[in-house]
Amino acid sequence: MTRLGFYLNRTLRREDPLVALSVSQSALLGDLAGKTVALVGNARALAVGAAGPEIDAHDVVIRINRAPMPAPESHGTRTDWLALATALPQADRARIGAGRYLWMSHKRKRLDWATATSPGFYLHPLAEYEALKAKLGAQPTTGAMLIEMLARSDLARLDLYGFDFFASLSLSGRRTAEKVPHDFAAEAALVGALLARDPRIIRN
Repeated sequence: MTRLGFYLNRTLRREDPLVALSVSQSALLGDLAGKTVALVGNARALAVGAAGPEIDAHDVVIRINRAPMPAPESHGTRTDWLALATALPQADRARIGAGRYLWMSHKRKRLDWATATSPGFYLHPLAEYEALKAKLGAQPTTGAMLIEMLARSDLARLDLYGFDFFASLSLSGRRTAEKVPHDFAAEAALVGALLARDPRIIRN
């Protein structure tokens, strides 16, 4: 697909040509089989800890959106996968240095050419977004979508860092819970249920 064709399909909301740029979900999750995974959220509370070396010791490190990393001691330095629901400025793209991009947002109009044509690009299915939205009764966060999806893989262990469901707010912005379109109580309950039934998932 040409760049012009990409933007035309995106503007006209033609889903199939965009999906054709993506690896399948089964292939994406297959790459995690038997591996330890660190999923790093953007809670401000993570910045006061010292989990950085532990995060970087995982086989795969996944971060979210602009992936703020205030210090190596608290956040580590590696980013193997970056899951996006927002446009990524070039400066952040260079800083983060992700090896693979996942577009999780239902808002395809925000998807850019560089992300969509990057190696191993993944486009999250609209049907899965809508199903989780219905379950939660609100738009799911990128983190919730990831946790729900990763739990279906054959990974060996999934460690969650920086997930306090907005109790300490987010390093990526100044909005309060009342100003974002998510139900953090519902997401906490969803993740709590996963933790209770899947010993591979650990919230740090």
